[in-house]
Amino acid sequence: MVSPIRRQLKDARTSRLVFPDDEARQAWLPLLLEATAIVDAGVSEAIGREEKQGRRLACHKGCAACCRSHTTIPVYPLELIGITWYVVEKLDGPVRVQLQQQLRTHQKGAPCPMLVDNACSVHPVRPLACRQFNVFGRVCAEGEDAYYTRRNDVLTPLRDYADAAFDVMLPFYGVKTSAERQRLIETGQVHQLAKVLQEYDWPKLAERMTAFDQRRTPAAEA
Repeated sequence: MVSPIRRQLKDARTSRLVFPDDEARQAWLPLLLEATAIVDAGVSEAIGREEKQGRRLACHKGCAACCRSHTTIPVYPLELIGITWYVVEKLDGPVRVQLQQQLRTHQKGAPCPMLVDNACSVHPVRPLACRQFNVFGRVCAEGEDAYYTRRNDVLTPLRDYADAAFDVMLPFYGVKTSAERQRLIETGQVHQLAKVLQEYDWPKLAERMTAFDQRRTPAAEA
């Protein structure tokens, strides 16, 4: 008999976001989309368990306090590739224009450069750390990192789901065998792959957006 968690992991893998044309071109994209779907399923399950205990989730649409105050958000190389792809090839309209300007001028310690009009401009491919950060009770005060000020109010991710997501992602880094993936996950060595989001060279991403637009414009005018 399949355990409930295994069934939910399987459901997450099959109900993820899909970008058929892009996935056909980019072998890494299905790995990222599957991993994020698994983490989202784990977060939903964990929140449900807390709510059954009478706790109330404080996070809601339009609340971006953590996006402005958290300066040590970890982001993995595969996630950076996903963010780059999404920003360069998928964003359009006024959000794209504003984000590009923010990327050009972003400085370390400023709010997350992906925050546009108090919303995450890359929400479908936002990092796992962002997906898993959820706070109960009351919204974070401006500048507060609830993980340090009131840890008991911060959701603890379900280990089975988080581990399954990393297991999906690790083949991208050349880790092929299940035993080696399990070792890296259990020892925590997988986290050595992460960088701090704030330290990425975001102005370079703005340049890539410009280059993509220049290539696309002649095709659109033809």
